[in-house]
Amino acid sequence: MPPPLTPLTQSEDLARLKRLEKLLDRQFSVMGVKFGIDGIIGLVPVAGDVVTGALGLYLIFEAHRLGASRLTMARMFANWGIDVGVGVIPVLGDFVDIAFRSNTKNMRLLIADLEARASRQPNPNGKALRSAT
Repeated sequence: MPPPLTPLTQSEDLARLKRLEKLLDRQFSVMGVKFGIDGIIGLVPVAGDVVTGALGLYLIFEAHRLGASRLTMARMFANWGIDVGVGVIPVLGDFVDIAFRSNTKNMRLLIADLEARASRQPNPNGKALRSAT
């Protein structure tokens, strides 16, 4: 079992996952359309979908390690499944990758989950802690 997360390591992990999410879904912009390497690598038949699917799955496993709830994990897996399932369709799947942005959706779910959990935790002064993310 991994060591318990401190607020500092959790914020470092979130920053790292946010960078990954941006790289996958929003790193580039052409004529106002944002996309990431998910849409580019996905152009490579089969191998591209395997690589981007694995990177999206990594984000979900990290969310589990950070303590995301079962409901959040289920929603993240659903987003990932839609992305991977439709992503294997040639050409159409690449457009869906760019438009759907499952990794961005999953990061938003994770952050909302962690913020909700932090707001429910009492601190020594008896007040609820607020997340800085």
